[in-house]
Amino acid sequence: MSDTPAPRRATERELLRWAETLSATARTGLGFTDNLYEQERFEEVLAVAADIRSHVEGGFHPEEQVQEWLDRVGSGVSGYVTPKITVGAVVGNDDGQLLMVQRADSGVWLYPTGWADVGYSPAEVVVKEVHEETGIECEVIRPIAILDGQRRGFTRIPLVSLVFHCRMTGGDLNAHPLECSDVGWFGPDELPEPTAGADLWADQAFAAIRGEDMPVQFDLPRTPPWRGDPGDHE
Repeated sequence: MSDTPAPRRATERELLRWAETLSATARTGLGFTDNLYEQERFEEVLAVAADIRSHVEGGFHPEEQVQEWLDRVGSGVSGYVTPKITVGAVVGNDDGQLLMVQRADSGVWLYPTGWADVGYSPAEVVVKEVHEETGIECEVIRPIAILDGQRRGFTRIPLVSLVFHCRMTGGDLNAHPLECSDVGWFGPDELPEPTAGADLWADQAFAAIRGEDMPVQFDLPRTPPWRGDPGDHE
């Protein structure tokens, strides 16, 4: 009898990640080549990626997904497909509480987050996003997490989240009228329901607020990257 362990079946999260990676590779290739043969091969890769995604999610024809991807192909550097970037703000106050917002679209609670805007550094976006969403003014202390959204399972699109520890410096709670249903300050034992993925970030967030010397949280390299343990996190 062989001692070799049975291969682990790929999860839906992994299949989606593989599909997005194949799509990004193919679209980047299309953005950099004028060779008809290479273009055809890259389009075949897109078809495979669309089949994988359709197998997992359903609800659309793979041909439609291929065309949507083709419509987004750029040229040269502008065609190089990279993950989207978001910023997150773990803002603490003098009472050791965490600033949280309730998203208007989902009703889910989380620390303030937003897309990284062109023309701003990530830290500048943090200050702007916190004030816009909550009315609170803050100063940025340091980055505390660099997270792969797909690998962590909190997004289905390629996304990197940069999370910063911040300290309140002023302002008053005032929820953004379009983006947020509510805002508030919460201690570690009083997080509101539903809170998104608190098991993934809450301990790190409150440790930072307490002033503990926490290492930056990030996703460790897996060996191999495509079949390594999906739970490998720092």
